[in-house]
Amino acid sequence: QVQLVESGGGLVQPGGSLRLSCVASGSIFSIYAMGWYRQAPGKQRELVATITRGGTTNYADSVKGRFTISRDNAKNTAYLQMNSLKPEDTAVYYCNADITYYSGAYYKRDDKWGQGTQVAVSS
Repeated sequence: QVQLVESGGGLVQPGGSLRLSCVASGSIFSIYAMGWYRQAPGKQRELVATITRGGTTNYADSVKGRFTISRDNAKNTAYLQMNSLKPEDTAVYYCNADITYYSGAYYKRDDKWGQGTQVAVSS
């Protein structure tokens, strides 16, 4: 089995920073795109940022210039550096990864999600 585990969430004041991490573990063969999504109370889950294995990034307009996504392929890890946080950034942040992994005698390719980490921005 493959797992994604997020960490780094917490409570921060407006204007502050947080760094989220997402570690993928298990019988991984390869990880393609990785991404961060968020879901605020009463709202649908939305894209925050994605990064390909080669490092091409994509951001939601609401976080451009404030958030930076990166990854360490050797560690199967993605990061989200969040600066200049605003109250509207408050949400549960989820990691997503497109992974090929070993399953018995076969390879499988799935879209995996982590359990989420809470980010709260408040004074």
